[in-house]
Amino acid sequence: MTAWLEMKTNFSPEQLLDPRIAEADSILKRCVHCGLCTATCPTYLLGGDERDSPRGRIYLMKDMFESGKAASSQVQHHVDRCLSCLSCMTTCPGGVDYMHLVDAARAHITATARRPVKERLVRWLLAAIVPYPSRFRWALKAAPMGRSLTGVMRATGFRQLAAMIESAPRVPLPRAGKFRGPGTAATTARRRARVILLAGCAQQVLRPDINDATIRVLARRGIDVEVVAGAGCCGGVVHHMGNATDGLRLARQNVDAWWKAITREPVDAIIINTSGCGTTVKDYGHMLRLDPTYAERAGKVSALTKDVTEFLSSYDLGAPKRWSSLKVAYHAACSLQHGQKIVDQPKSLLKSAGYTVVDVAEGHICCGSAGVYSILQSELAGALRDRKVGNIEQLRADLVAAGNIGCITHLADGVSIPVTHTVELLDWAYGGPVPRGLEGLSAYMNDVPSPARSSVLTADDYIDPA
Repeated sequence: MTAWLEMKTNFSPEQLLDPRIAEADSILKRCVHCGLCTATCPTYLLGGDERDSPRGRIYLMKDMFESGKAASSQVQHHVDRCLSCLSCMTTCPGGVDYMHLVDAARAHITATARRPVKERLVRWLLAAIVPYPSRFRWALKAAPMGRSLTGVMRATGFRQLAAMIESAPRVPLPRAGKFRGPGTAATTARRRARVILLAGCAQQVLRPDINDATIRVLARRGIDVEVVAGAGCCGGVVHHMGNATDGLRLARQNVDAWWKAITREPVDAIIINTSGCGTTVKDYGHMLRLDPTYAERAGKVSALTKDVTEFLSSYDLGAPKRWSSLKVAYHAACSLQHGQKIVDQPKSLLKSAGYTVVDVAEGHICCGSAGVYSILQSELAGALRDRKVGNIEQLRADLVAAGNIGCITHLADGVSIPVTHTVELLDWAYGGPVPRGLEGLSAYMNDVPSPARSSVLTADDYIDPA
């Protein structure tokens, strides 16, 4: 890169002794101010404010880091409005590592800025509830009692608290998954691999069927699946709210738990079926790089981590047991396509399973879920969901498939057709039950007749007995 194009920074030698500032300096210098990122930034597309674009935020973060002072209200406002969808990183020709820059900015804001009491309350509640399945389940059960008060909450300035209550499902929560662990779901076929599954936090409460479907699909291919005792939330929820301390604590907890299983018996992969979590776990090596106790192990954990569709793409799943005429609108979760660069594998798997797959227009633009963003920035999240829903409805599809529970629940509140996880559709096609919410589409899924055993020719049929 030509030296005169790179961004000029003004950090003192003392500041650059801090490895976090040194990293920020290195990232900032890759920006050439071209502005291509503005074309694919959801918040910039909505409002046209340069400060709500990656380029604008980079300048705000640069000034904040260089000054070494507490984050201003302006920096806080515009960084808070960033979805961390990472579409800008896919677009950027210079390879600016925006993800780690904005993560560092969020941590600095949390450490130096003072938020209003109402906002601190909501962030504390989210951090104390969402990462813990039992607490999250009880909170969702209690949500209906607060729905009648959401209007009062908004009128009195508790906008985010109202959004949190309104985001709770209005239908009864599903029963717990068939296999929750800890323990191993062993295949009855010849074992071909052994993997660890992150059971997750919010997902196993909102849609435990996803984990069950994942285990069934893997088991059919001869893969043992272990849910390890002591593993829990990936840490992404608190990490992306700027709570670096709790984010790293949860990351270390998972590294400790999984390392015991890895050293006990070789593991082929750590499977993640919520793409937001996958992006976080794949980043453990970076998150814990400055911790000499965890750096090496965290790096190896990250290297083992794969999205479920990424892993399945390396296996021949065989012919589907059911064939359908269903038209599936594939929603590419940002954490999957931008965060993990997984674009074609989910669609290829669905097509091989017999589905007709269509892409959603503006597929690179976020749906507005982005973890707890839909609560903290509900107006922006709602506008992005409406935009995404409009593009989905134009396709006249039968259902929507996605690889992230946040996208699934967020879109389900807006579209008129069912939304399900990619792996649930794969499980259905290869012999599993009808995914929850798709019962009305079961007439369009037909069993594939199995050939009679006697009609199968062997090598002996082609050998002349003479």
